[in-house]
Amino acid sequence: MTYTLHIGDRTFSSWSLRGWLMLQKFGLPFEVKMVGLYSGTMNEDMRPLYPARLVPVLQTDSGEVIGESLAIAETLAERHPEVAFWPKDPVQRARARWLCAEMASGFSALRTACPMQLAHVNYGFDAPETVRSDVARIEALWDSAWAMSGGNEGWLFEHYSLADVFFAPVAARIIGYALPVSDPAMAYCHRTINDDSFIAWRQEGLKVSYDPFPYPVSPPLNTWPVA
Repeated sequence: MTYTLHIGDRTFSSWSLRGWLMLQKFGLPFEVKMVGLYSGTMNEDMRPLYPARLVPVLQTDSGEVIGESLAIAETLAERHPEVAFWPKDPVQRARARWLCAEMASGFSALRTACPMQLAHVNYGFDAPETVRSDVARIEALWDSAWAMSGGNEGWLFEHYSLADVFFAPVAARIIGYALPVSDPAMAYCHRTINDDSFIAWRQEGLKVSYDPFPYPVSPPLNTWPVA
């Protein structure tokens, strides 16, 4: 079986990154089709995927359309029980699902003020209190995961899981806007963006240039701290 994953622009589409990591990191066969979020072809590209209206969208080899990242994640976990998408321990598994659900529905201040962009670091960004509050909550969730799994180094639940997939764009936002976090949280962010799969995703995205850049920048800018 080969899946088809419909994604948006790699440099900016945080949900597309999540969908891609679900397949790439867990070794499932898939091909990618691009949806033009910034080229003006999005409506046309999405028409065959009705009723989906946002990326990512997963298609099975039989043509079944699955939208929304949480639905894609749970569907893949059901279809591939041999793959360790979730932690094995049931208590940790419940917490990982909780973290993913809160990520999918929350942190609107961070999302609005700090859209994911993998091009540069906005060292001049002045985070408002609402963003700092979101980041503090994220750190609390990460701390709870590390406490359950036995440490504050490495992935959230010791081994890479869907929880790390869902928080990968959050780590990218913390890096991309130079947001202040604790040392363990910053180490986790650097671990995330230096993962081979993340690097491959980012490098592919940088092959596309944008003029003008779709989002405001906050000089001084610095280069992304990854190969």
